Amino acid sequence: MANPTLSLNGESVEFQPGQTILQVARDHGVKIPTLCYLKDCTPAGACRICLVEVTGARTLVASCATPAAGGMEVFTDSDKVREARGLAIELLLSSGDHNCLLCEANGVCELQALAYEYGVNPDRFPPTLSRQTLEDNNPLIIRDPSKCILCGRCVQACNEVQVNRAIGFGYRGAEAKIVTTGDRPLDQSDCVFCGQCVQVCPTGALTEKKAQGLARSWETSKVRTTCPYCGVGCQQWLHVKDNRIVKVTAVEDAQPNRGRLCVKGRFGYDFVHSPERLTTPLIKENGEFREATWDEALDLVAAKFRAIIAESGPDALAGVSCARSTNEDSYNMQKLFRAVLGTNNIDHCARVCHAPTVAGLARSFGSGAMTNSFADFDQAKMFFVIGSNMTEAHPVASTFVKNAVLNGADLILADPRATALKDFASTHMQLKVGTDVALINGMMNVLITEELYDKKYVETCTVGFEELKEVVLQYTPERAAQISGVDAEMIREVARRLAANHPAMLIYTLGITEHTCGVNNVMSTANLQMLLGNVGFRCGGVNPLRGQNNVQGACDMGALPNVYPGYQKVDDPAAQAKYEQFWGVKLDGKVGLMMPAMFDGLADGSIRGMYIFGENVANTEPDISHVEHCLESAEFLVVNEIFPNETTRFADVVFPATAWSEGEGTFTNSERRVNLVRKALDPPGQARPNWWIFREIAKRMGQVWDSASGQEIWDNEVAALAPQMAGIKFHRIQNDGLQWPVPDLEHPGTPYLHKDGCFTCGLGNLIPIEWTPPAEQADADFPLVLSTGRRLYHYHTRTQTGRSGGLNDLLGEETADISLDDAARLGISQGQKVAVSSRRGRVEVTAKVTPEVPPGMVWMAFHFREGCANWLTNTAYDPVSQTAEYKACAVKVEPL
Repeated sequence: MANPTLSLNGESVEFQPGQTILQVARDHGVKIPTLCYLKDCTPAGACRICLVEVTGARTLVASCATPAAGGMEVFTDSDKVREARGLAIELLLSSGDHNCLLCEANGVCELQALAYEYGVNPDRFPPTLSRQTLEDNNPLIIRDPSKCILCGRCVQACNEVQVNRAIGFGYRGAEAKIVTTGDRPLDQSDCVFCGQCVQVCPTGALTEKKAQGLARSWETSKVRTTCPYCGVGCQQWLHVKDNRIVKVTAVEDAQPNRGRLCVKGRFGYDFVHSPERLTTPLIKENGEFREATWDEALDLVAAKFRAIIAESGPDALAGVSCARSTNEDSYNMQKLFRAVLGTNNIDHCARVCHAPTVAGLARSFGSGAMTNSFADFDQAKMFFVIGSNMTEAHPVASTFVKNAVLNGADLILADPRATALKDFASTHMQLKVGTDVALINGMMNVLITEELYDKKYVETCTVGFEELKEVVLQYTPERAAQISGVDAEMIREVARRLAANHPAMLIYTLGITEHTCGVNNVMSTANLQMLLGNVGFRCGGVNPLRGQNNVQGACDMGALPNVYPGYQKVDDPAAQAKYEQFWGVKLDGKVGLMMPAMFDGLADGSIRGMYIFGENVANTEPDISHVEHCLESAEFLVVNEIFPNETTRFADVVFPATAWSEGEGTFTNSERRVNLVRKALDPPGQARPNWWIFREIAKRMGQVWDSASGQEIWDNEVAALAPQMAGIKFHRIQNDGLQWPVPDLEHPGTPYLHKDGCFTCGLGNLIPIEWTPPAEQADADFPLVLSTGRRLYHYHTRTQTGRSGGLNDLLGEETADISLDDAARLGISQGQKVAVSSRRGRVEVTAKVTPEVPPGMVWMAFHFREGCANWLTNTAYDPVSQTAEYKACAVKVEPL
């Protein structure tokens, strides 16, 4: 059936039913100006700038809010229309203090541009000055009500795009304004400082405080890049002047973030300009660092590594790569260790977060990656989110889930805490820490006993059903309820709802992986989704959200002890032969050490030399005291870093590295999207790219590597070696990147894996899992369970957010989040200092008494050294992935 048509400025054009006149015009390249319209939001029709003439209509109509109709005759630029728009612009100019000369928005103000385009008289109406005062008492956003035209874009951005629901319209008539709840200042409101309101504001009413006075818009250049924080991989514009980032905005319509950023992505950029940056190589002599030349430091490292290999063999060396730097850096580091030093002792921080994902999903599906795309999130109709505090750890991803809920999707949340996502969930399954397997087994028990599972999918796409059934039948809803604390009827109800809504998206984060049963937890989520027939379809799958910006990429690049780039196993003779031929060396065929074994090796002397790149292990590993003892035991420690930190204290040689925005390369986000990271700044002092440092060490040890840039490393080596990335070249990822697998140069990328249940490994593996409790449980001496994670305003305070202006003002210290019941029982009041102790350490922090935390639990993060939860956490590991149990250890809390 043909689409309807209308006449647009005398030309017949087709349109989709349901489109507005504005949407039809834009689809056909006809410009209609707007000030209040915001794409994908409810039309407001408030500014009256988008007025058009429709034959037969009594008055001009707002094109943003008027549905297109077949046979309609529309004129977008008639004299009548231009006169009405000019009048509306003049009225808006009179509604405040629109002094363009002094305004931060000069040059990018949409009202200013329209006033110029329409040649209006700014003095036609006397100005009505606002009686509201300027608000600049928070560190990030300036609100100037004298420049507000009440277009409502900021309200739409907050309530319909980011769905933070922090602002709205308040008061009436001449007193009308945009307000927070209770008309409080932003920093005392529900605002989370995502800055979406600033991005969409068409005037200078909302501006970035940190950019104040640094540059006019026409003085800056814009460089597109990828955010250096979480695994969403948001696309950013860096606005640069005189080798300094002035501000950051989101790239509109770019995947995966579609014009959205969080507080860290928008405001956490200026750490790169910190005066504390490392700028020259350092060598430790007599316990003190001294500055050195690059040649001196590189020669020393090469000579020491050669000596250790000669005396103790290559396996006396170990390396830790970085999940925050580029793919090309991690590729060159693992190449240095394998092809030059001769060992597979290379790992990175996926070991402490998503190693269970890589191992578990690889066993279940044949691939350890997120199955679906962020583009599915706002289109999905059902979510099961377990162990994921998305609104704080992956804020932009959470916005798409919230969008879906506003559009009618059902969200089931399984989490020990009542996180912010609970407000959008129809059901909150508040399970006890470490009981995920029992809960999921209980749900699968209902699916099997009530014959609600997808029998055809299970029969044709999976193996192992009978073995799974045998174990799952032992977990009745009542038994699962006894273990997990979730009511048996709720377990039944959730299982039935998941079975009735196909497909459903399962999303998890570190609440699933950071357990001694992390791999089993991951395989349990895979079991559930295969039983429901939800894998291999859009808006379905198993979707682990990676915590760091390039933890997916570091895994892809082979910064793991068991695989080469592209997940080709080091103990597979064919893979070994392939890499030997490409690199022109003999390789070791045995699997290397994981990070916990590396640290233990430092303590017992079996590891004599260690190279740590971009990981502050003395703050992020469990049981800091143990890690510091291991680092102190190192005979020779080399560190690449951008700042001095807790780990560089133990180094013998420190190399100053370039940071994000100072070099070219790629990041790979959670959804397997390879995106460019572009150079926008020159690095400080003598800082050099990490890939260059590894290349120089290789040269001093007898190997000359041809690739001399990030692009050459990717195009000439990674794409040639990793089959999943064979079709990805820098010239193909200039815009939105590509999602692997991309097997050839014509392939468009893969938005979801295992299409129609055709798994990478052939048939999906249903694997029976028995529940096991956490390694350490509450007892009389330590009666509470500590669980840990990230907070919204920080990432790593010693390297990034703590050195970005404003973020410490929003959250300047660690807290111990404790339930109302436990606080009352222990005599702890809000804001009181408390001591939190475990069998490994003790910290003093401020108490945060909150209904988010259930009785019997304490929650902390690792952002601040003094109150870091990792003084307390347990070195108990998953037996397969060697991932520590950050999510459960026994503690006591005492008021001070």
